[in-house]
Amino acid sequence: MSASKRGPTVNSWILFLLMVGACLFIYIQTDIVEKKRNVPLPTKLHPVVEKDKDELIKRAKAKGISIVITDGFRTFDEQDKLYAKGRSDKGDIVTTVRGGESYHNYGLAVDFALKTANRDVVWDMQRDSNHNGKADWMEVVAIAKDLGFSWGGDWEFKDYPHLQKNFGLSIEDLKNGERPPEQE
Repeated sequence: MSASKRGPTVNSWILFLLMVGACLFIYIQTDIVEKKRNVPLPTKLHPVVEKDKDELIKRAKAKGISIVITDGFRTFDEQDKLYAKGRSDKGDIVTTVRGGESYHNYGLAVDFALKTANRDVVWDMQRDSNHNGKADWMEVVAIAKDLGFSWGGDWEFKDYPHLQKNFGLSIEDLKNGERPPEQE
C-alpha cells in the first residue's frame, strides 16, 4: 500500500495536535487579556496606600512635623488637565504624563506638603519647623520610604511632593487591568 493511501502518519498527528494546542493557548491568552482590560478603574486610594498615608501623617506629627496630603487619587480627566498646564494652558509644567500614565490614576500615589503653625501649606524643602537640624521635607521622605513608598525626588524628572506604591506593577500592567491585592 502506498503512503498516500495509509492515512495520516504519527508525525502528522503530532503536528495537528501541536497546532490545536497553540490555537487553544492563543485563545485562552486573548480571553485573559480581554478580561483584564474590562477590570474597572479604581475610584479612590488603594486601601494599603490609604492606611500608609495616614501612618505617614501620624509619624510625621510624632516628629513635630505637620503635613497635608495635597493630592491622592486622580481621574484620567484630572490628569489630562494637569498635563495641559504649561502646554496648552497657562502655568508651569507640573507633570510629564497624561491620563492613564500616572500611579495617581490607579489610587497608588499621593502628593504632600508641609503645614505651618498658622495653617499655611508650603513646599519648602529646607524648612526645619521642629528645630532638630534636619529638613522636615527629607524627614517626611525618610518616613515614607520606611513605609514602602517610592519618592518622586529620586526620579530624573523631579517630582518632590510625589509618593507612590506600585506593588511591582508597571503602568502598562495597570492599563491592562492588573491590580494590586487589597492587603499587603
